[in-house]
Amino acid sequence: MRRITLTQYLVEQQREKGVVSAELRLLIEVVARACKSISNAVSKGALTGILGNAGSDNVQGEAQKKLDVISNEVLLEANEWGGHLAAMASEEMEHPHQIPNRYPRGEYLLLMDPLDGSSNIDVNVSIGTIFSVLRCPEGVTPDEQAFLQPGSKQVAAGFAVYGPSTILVLTVGNGVAGFTLDRELGSWVLTEPKIEIPADTAEFAINMSNRRNWSAPIIRYIDECLAGKTGPLGKDYNMRWVASMVADVYRILSRGGIFMYPQDAKHKEGRLRLMYEANPMAMIVEQAGGAATNGTQRILDVQPTKLHQRVGVILGSRNEVERVTGYHKAG
Repeated sequence: MRRITLTQYLVEQQREKGVVSAELRLLIEVVARACKSISNAVSKGALTGILGNAGSDNVQGEAQKKLDVISNEVLLEANEWGGHLAAMASEEMEHPHQIPNRYPRGEYLLLMDPLDGSSNIDVNVSIGTIFSVLRCPEGVTPDEQAFLQPGSKQVAAGFAVYGPSTILVLTVGNGVAGFTLDRELGSWVLTEPKIEIPADTAEFAINMSNRRNWSAPIIRYIDECLAGKTGPLGKDYNMRWVASMVADVYRILSRGGIFMYPQDAKHKEGRLRLMYEANPMAMIVEQAGGAATNGTQRILDVQPTKLHQRVGVILGSRNEVERVTGYHKAG
């Protein structure tokens, strides 16, 4: 069986499918190399003293882990000089990061959650990196406004999972592929050429401790799942909740399921970030045949109004997502 590397896959997408430009290919390769560096740092854990809090907060007022800061720096430094980017934005920084004048600038914008699920770092649970690529509008200064494009404008999105194996999931708008990091060779190898999410599922992922804050449609759906075979859905459901979005979404890509972090009485706008988490994950899930909404609207159609905007998220197996969305629309 021929081993296809990430570079070979992107070259094929560029040559035969016409969905990847040479500049975009090189940008994705740089991000993937940065993810390898982060994976290496994560795997060393306490051996290098990088566990625990950094003693600082990010722009959302959340305590940063040391690896949050390290991962952000790795991605910034790797992508500054390549000549493919006009600017970058990170969940860890209040404002966009401009490309230094000493480096050439390109036509793309990179958004990233450098280390998703970082609350799980110290207990050795899977975490990851999420990224999204937009085109910078022509003739526009790459300030915050340039990034405020709906998710439907993304040209690529992906995430890495740092777990028992390190996985890279990628879409360039032509389906979804999965790559596994071969640590001995240092290369990303195509292991899942065409990821597809089953339309139906018997697994749901939600933080049950927030039940007291949920809206009526969410309570209705979860109660129906818990009712099992004797309930209106006619089947038994299992609950899975890793509290690491990359891990939960990768499970859904692997075998189906529905992931929910909805708007509720506590998180009135939603909990997850539209630009760094919801949009890239929604693009990936849709490209794999699933669906992603905020309860009433397709996530990729949401017009962002600020860089660190939050949003409710319901994504995964299409029939389940449509059911929950229908409950919201019915009131």
